[in-house]
Amino acid sequence: MKWIRVTRIQNIPLRQGRVVSFGSLEVAIFNLGGVFRAVESRCPHKQGPLADGMVAGDDIICPLHNWRISLDSGFVKQPADHTESCVKTYPCRTEGGIVMVAIPEEALKEAAA
Repeated sequence: MKWIRVTRIQNIPLRQGRVVSFGSLEVAIFNLGGVFRAVESRCPHKQGPLADGMVAGDDIICPLHNWRISLDSGFVKQPADHTESCVKTYPCRTEGGIVMVAIPEEALKEAAA
């Protein structure tokens, strides 16, 4: 994993998400009030755009079919019969007012190719 500078913290409004691409890898980054979370940008159900969803606590609700996904673990919380489904999560931190995300080296190599 490599830490990548993504954007200034003010560019991701409170309780909203933004998508960042690294080659074919799309990551949705959410501002939970000074704490940032990053997950795969697509819902495991029907590939809904998670960055367009509604933040509810530490979860994101997919805008297509209301699947509720934990931004901490990536696991689906609702519907209850799909709790084995999940999205990948990526470590996030802020440094000097910049949001940073740890991205797998393979994705960065692909993006450079």
